[in-house]
Amino acid sequence: MIPPEVQTWLSDHQYGTVLSAQPVQGGCINQGAVLKTQTGDSFFLKTHQTSPADMFSREVAGLDALRVDDGPKVPKTFLHGPTFLLMEDLAPAPKSSRYWPSFGRKLARLHQHSQPEFGFAHDNYIGSTPQPNKWTQNGFAFFAEQRLHFQAKLARERGLISRREVKQVEKLNSYLPDLIPQQPASLLHGDLWSGNATADCHGGPAIIDPAAHFGWAESELAMTTLFGAFPAVFYHSYEEVRPLPPGYRARFPIYNLYHLL
Repeated sequence: MIPPEVQTWLSDHQYGTVLSAQPVQGGCINQGAVLKTQTGDSFFLKTHQTSPADMFSREVAGLDALRVDDGPKVPKTFLHGPTFLLMEDLAPAPKSSRYWPSFGRKLARLHQHSQPEFGFAHDNYIGSTPQPNKWTQNGFAFFAEQRLHFQAKLARERGLISRREVKQVEKLNSYLPDLIPQQPASLLHGDLWSGNATADCHGGPAIIDPAAHFGWAESELAMTTLFGAFPAVFYHSYEEVRPLPPGYRARFPIYNLYHLL
């Protein structure tokens, strides 16, 4: 069902009524549909009847933060409520021949946006899982406490891992400064797997469904390999804009432990 607030917004903005609502497959936790209106304009509607009350407002804030000059395309948002988000229909075209090199360079430019502390203006969600983002000056402390320890704690509370495994995570946390180089707090999408890397109407790179925060850029690149790696040209093009410390791929399993937990 289309929320009445959406119908009212479309009417008030002279788009008329919705002529069709075409379901879109691929969402992990939300339902998606492309709405066609009387004026011929289209919009993308996400709905989730049992989502946390602030989930869509946090998504809007994340999308707004990621909308930077010469970064990947980010859809505009128009209206949201506790159970829905109305946004721009990207109308994805097939990926162009330059999609992956362009994506690598644009993501590198996004990561060049940095600030002194790790975290974000508020907590948000990765999927439907809460993601804490308390501002922290030390990147190792941020990743240890608000990523690995927090996720291990949730897994333990749900009976998915043992106390011994929680202790193993804590032991790993103590070694992070020996395993990972110093990095600035970069602006990250935060949930960049292949399903959230899409295309715009011209076949250029676009990103959706963020868990935005300031964190280690290497951790973002690590997630791109978690459910099938992006092509090699993506990583090569990224480094043309933002070179990485040697051996970064060997560190990917450490970063991806957050998502695996």
